Amino acid sequence: MHVTLDEPKCVAAGQCVLAAPEVFDQRDEDGVAILLDADPREELHAGVREAAAICPAAAIHLAER
Repeated sequence: MHVTLDEPKCVAAGQCVLAAPEVFDQRDEDGVAILLDADPREELHAGVREAAAICPAAAIHLAER
């Protein structure tokens, strides 16, 4: 799996951080999500899929490999 994050679309809801904290974090200054791991290991995939599904801005994109 390869993850991309469209930061300009992010609305700083933080749902991705709750669903997959090993893969996403938020900037302190504005809360916008940041991608910590663009190629997460397999045991993290379920959380990343959840994060993409619940993102209110649809800013998370997944490419299955």
